[in-house]
Amino acid sequence: MMSNLGSEKVYSRRKSVRVAVPASTANLGPGFDTLGMALSLYSWLELKEAEKTSITLLGDQLYGIPTDKTNLIYKVAQSVFEKTGVSIPELEITMYSDIPLTRGLGSSASALIGALAAANALTGHLLSDEELLHMATAFEKHPDNVGASLYGGIVTATWDGEQARCIGIQPPEALQALVVIPEFQLSTAKARDVLPSQLSMADAVYNISRSSLLVAALSSGRLDMIKEAMQDRLHQPYRAPLIPGMEPILEYAAEYGALGIALSGAGPTMIALVDRHSVQKQQLEDYLLQTMQSHGIEAQALWLEPVTGGVIYYYDTESSSFMDTVKGEVRL
Repeated sequence: MMSNLGSEKVYSRRKSVRVAVPASTANLGPGFDTLGMALSLYSWLELKEAEKTSITLLGDQLYGIPTDKTNLIYKVAQSVFEKTGVSIPELEITMYSDIPLTRGLGSSASALIGALAAANALTGHLLSDEELLHMATAFEKHPDNVGASLYGGIVTATWDGEQARCIGIQPPEALQALVVIPEFQLSTAKARDVLPSQLSMADAVYNISRSSLLVAALSSGRLDMIKEAMQDRLHQPYRAPLIPGMEPILEYAAEYGALGIALSGAGPTMIALVDRHSVQKQQLEDYLLQTMQSHGIEAQALWLEPVTGGVIYYYDTESSSFMDTVKGEVRL
């Protein structure tokens, strides 16, 4: 059985649960650490009570992740059990992901939300989604990716060091996303190290105004305003030297049909927002890939949908195998 917690709440303790968690893009240009959007790539996680902990990681995206109790999934799950007073010291963990690691598509956020949501389901959902958001943000230190993966849609969120606040926006029907994923990794820590410690008042006002305009444009479906609204002076100019081809892409992508384009999260992935009815979609894809290639970077392009729902729960785990769930109706 598949269930989204927003429409069906299950309060009884469980021995086993599977979850699917969407990828996310963050910042959307000017909305540094505050704007996020769920995208149609997924990670899947299964947690089962067990006599001895075992961790199985499937697929190429999870290579190199620990398979003992130092694993993030295990540690985050235990934090849920500790908070709720439920003791489940041993777990059988299985995970598969389509979300590339350290590419700016929220791979760590999806894993974190998956662990929190699945562990909470084993307790009978003793914690609210809001509490899960607080726990995830305390770990990530910013709420945009985790908020998008937890709730779906577009989120605008804040974090004051103790409490996260999040409001959702329904993505406009015509909105589609094209991501160009370079064949190299860029750690969030490295991408943050290049940021300045101080900004001018002019640049601060510039970003506040564009971020506000972007929220209004997305809320009202004003796709014509996205190009102006996605302009940024806070982080992208400083990160551009880390990503060959980024500067010309930011300057010229609109001429090839992008409504707006930005670094996805900390990068190196670039995300273009596109009108799904545009006749320039193939032209845009070709331009982005050829520009990256001209700068010596191989990349892949994926057309993704904004995802309106967040975590999906599967409770009837005995009727199908884990990989049958992965290959089922959610995966695109």
